[in-house]
Amino acid sequence: MTDLKAFGWSPFFETEFQPFQEAGFEAGRVTIENRNRYMVVTQNGEFPAEPTGKLLFSADTSADLPKVGDWVVLSLFKDEGKAIIHNILPRRTKFSRNVAGKKTDEQIVATNIDVVFVVQSLDKNFNLRRLERYLVMVFESAAEPVIVLNKMDLCEDFREKLAEVQDVAGDVAVLPVSAKTEFGMDALKSRIHSGLTFALVGSSGVGKSTLINKLVGEDILQTHEVRDKDSKGRHTTSRRELIVLPEGGCLIDTPGMRELQLWHSDSGFTEAFADIDDIAANCHFSDCTHTNEIKCAVLDAVDNGKLPRKRYDNYLRMQRELAHLAEKQDRASFLEKKRKDKALHRQMKKLNHKRT
Repeated sequence: MTDLKAFGWSPFFETEFQPFQEAGFEAGRVTIENRNRYMVVTQNGEFPAEPTGKLLFSADTSADLPKVGDWVVLSLFKDEGKAIIHNILPRRTKFSRNVAGKKTDEQIVATNIDVVFVVQSLDKNFNLRRLERYLVMVFESAAEPVIVLNKMDLCEDFREKLAEVQDVAGDVAVLPVSAKTEFGMDALKSRIHSGLTFALVGSSGVGKSTLINKLVGEDILQTHEVRDKDSKGRHTTSRRELIVLPEGGCLIDTPGMRELQLWHSDSGFTEAFADIDDIAANCHFSDCTHTNEIKCAVLDAVDNGKLPRKRYDNYLRMQRELAHLAEKQDRASFLEKKRKDKALHRQMKKLNHKRT
C-alpha cells in the first residue's frame, strides 16, 4: 500500500474527499499531465488515468481540468490497470500565468504547492525584473516563495548581485547555490520536508533540471549546455512532473518559461512590492497614482535614490499590464455569457417549435 501522506495528503483533502469516499470512490494525486492523459498515484499504486466525458464537457477552460499536483476523485480498475477521473478536490494553492501569445486564458502550471523555489542564475541570464514578476505570481499562488541563486561558480560580482536581489526580495529567503560544485545544496535540502510539495520555476537555462538531479541523487532529468552569448538554454523539461524525493517531500519540475505573462493578481502584486506600498503611505493624496502628482512620496523616493528607477518602472509596467488584463477578462466574460445566452435562446426556440 502506498502512503499518500508522503505525497502531500493532509486533513484538508481528507475532509474534502469524505463525501466521495462514502460513495465508494478513491483518491489520487496527478503526477504527470500530458494533454488529457494523466498518471495518478493512489494507495494502490500508480495508474494511467483519463477524465470522464462529463468532466471534459463541463470544463469552461483548461484550468478546470486536472493539473499536476491536483488531488482527484477516481474510479480504479485494477484488473485493467487504469483509472477514471471524476472530479478535482479543491486546490489549496495554484501557480498560474496567462497563456503565451495574445489569447486571454489561465494556464495553471501546478497546484497544491507549499513552497515555490524561484530559480535565478547568476550568469548572463540574471534579471531582476523577471525575478520581480515571478515573485508577484508566487505570492498570488498562496505558496511560500524562496529565491534560489544558482551558478555561483560563474559569478564574479556575487556580493553586488546578492545585494540587488535582497533589495527586491524583502522578507523572502535567498539561497545562493551552485549545482555544479554543490555549494549551498545542504541549505536547499534542509528546506525540504516530508509531506510537503515544492516546485521549481524559472526561465530556461537557469539550471532547474540540474538542481533536481542533485536533490534526487541521480540524473533522472536531461540537461543541456546553455548558449554562451546570453546564458539561455533549451527547454530540457517539456512536461510537468511530480517527483518524490528520497528523503521525503514531493517536487514538481516545470518547463522553462519564455513568456511570463501575469494572470489575475491582487494580494500577490501588493506583497511583491510591499516596499513601494510602504512608501506610498506617505503620499499627500490617498488616490495617488505615483506618476505625476505633487507631494508624491514614491516619486520623491525615486528622485533621491531610495527606490531604484528600474524597480519603479517595472512596478508601473506590471500595474498597467494587470489593469489591461482585467479589462480583457471582463470582455471575455461578457462575450462568453452572450454566447451561452444565444445558445440557450436557440434551444428554447426549438423546444417551443416542437410544442406547437
